[in-house]
Amino acid sequence: MKIVVLVKEVPDTYGDRKLNLETGLAERGAGDVVLDEITERALEVALSFADKNEGTEVVALTMAPEGSTASVRRALAIGAGSAVHIADEQLAGADLGLSAEVLAAAIRRAEPDLVITGNLSTDGSGGVIPAMIAEHLGWPHATALTAVEIAAEGITGTRGADAGAQPISASLPAVISITEALPDARFPNFKGIMAAKKKPLEVLSLDDLGVSADPAVAPRTIMTSVSEKPPRAAGVKIVDEGDAAEKLVEFLVQNRLV
Repeated sequence: MKIVVLVKEVPDTYGDRKLNLETGLAERGAGDVVLDEITERALEVALSFADKNEGTEVVALTMAPEGSTASVRRALAIGAGSAVHIADEQLAGADLGLSAEVLAAAIRRAEPDLVITGNLSTDGSGGVIPAMIAEHLGWPHATALTAVEIAAEGITGTRGADAGAQPISASLPAVISITEALPDARFPNFKGIMAAKKKPLEVLSLDDLGVSADPAVAPRTIMTSVSEKPPRAAGVKIVDEGDAAEKLVEFLVQNRLV
């Protein structure tokens, strides 16, 4: 079986995040960048299956700037057998639609049996890329899984719901996304780090994938405005002088909380 795992480099959640008010894009050079934890968990799902099933091929796939090689190599150090890095200057600021189209093209080129992703990234938090990729590929998809079992004929899993849990199943090829309910990724050891330097890492451009980022050819999202998040305002303090209940009700009504 061949499994493609989508991995993503994101700004470190423990660092400061800044937005460029001219371009509307995140200032990724303003702080440290790391491999998104949820994508590491997705990689762990694939590697756990590979540990028990000889002959399984695990490929890490990412769309990131050229300088993101270290993050790709981390995926290889954790255990992926090879990696594909989509790097093209035309992808700077790519929206969800273009990102899904590009990733789907790379997946189609790799011809895997299964694609595993995280349910949403910690930077964009869109949460729709897995479904959009599946739509491009014409494959079934099972999203936001809290448990998953992979077999030669398909996948089964569980999705959390308000009333309990939903059993999910899909035949292969398929796209699945997992949540933080799945185990943490294994930590890369020294042997894995050294081996990562010799593992195959293919770099692809939009021309290689046959995808156009020209908005005149394929118009997508249009940004109308961007602004910084306003500073947090001070709270309202109610002093009980016999009318605290009335003041509280008035506050709730003014803020449309009742």
